[in-house]
Amino acid sequence: MVRALATTLIASIVCAVLSCWLVLIGWSLMGDAVSHAVLPGVVLAYVVGAPFALGAVIFGFLAVALIGAVRDTSRVKEDAAIGIVFTTLFALGLVLISVTPSQTDLNHIIFGNLLGVSKGDLLQIAILGAVTLVVLLAKRRDFTLFAFDPTHAHAIGLNPRMLGALLLGLLALTSVVALQAVGVVLVVAMLIIPGATAYLLTDRFSRMLVIAPAISAVCAVAGLYLSYYLDTASGGMVVLAQGAAFALTYLFSPRHGLIGKRLSARRRKRALAPAEEPALAR
Repeated sequence: MVRALATTLIASIVCAVLSCWLVLIGWSLMGDAVSHAVLPGVVLAYVVGAPFALGAVIFGFLAVALIGAVRDTSRVKEDAAIGIVFTTLFALGLVLISVTPSQTDLNHIIFGNLLGVSKGDLLQIAILGAVTLVVLLAKRRDFTLFAFDPTHAHAIGLNPRMLGALLLGLLALTSVVALQAVGVVLVVAMLIIPGATAYLLTDRFSRMLVIAPAISAVCAVAGLYLSYYLDTASGGMVVLAQGAAFALTYLFSPRHGLIGKRLSARRRKRALAPAEEPALAR
């Protein structure tokens, strides 16, 4: 449980920080594609005894290259190209798992194996998470400018294509970090939900970078403990906790919540009512 808690916190915080840029740029579907497309890379890395991160990064960039090639050389639009590439690579990963002889159950790559994290797994997750987080924070100004205005970023000497490639590489690394916690299937939830939740709570990006990992960490701890006492899947409960946090924010966020906006409008209307009554009396 201690190793599971550490793994969940690392994965949730790193995914949440990256999710702020994914939501801002509009790369939610790309995050889904890359997180699923790394599966065959992870399996092949396991077969040859290489680090999971190496296989994930290679297939992450391969997926992006294939999506770009299909989009630019055919009539197929980007969303369809993403769907074609990531489902094909994901299916390739499933086939490789089915034919790979192994003394361990490789299905944990798909569904996660949070309570089976070893000390070696935790060390790898901690190193990859630290590297990803350091790069994201060190380049946060460049990434933010790239997200808001890539044309201006190019004008001041930055390379938007290089920044985009770096973000995609970090996305592949982050997918590996989260694989052990929730598996390939649910990684996209950890990459999107925290950023989307924070986006509904604030209009300042600097605050998003604090709110998203804070919410994600709380949901990670809550989901893990709920799974322990309810005897349910740990990774699934973590994602369910994040989904519940988003639902509450979507409904009750003071400025952008569905119910919160109506309550705020009623309070403003009541505050203006006493000022209007004397004018009507006159």
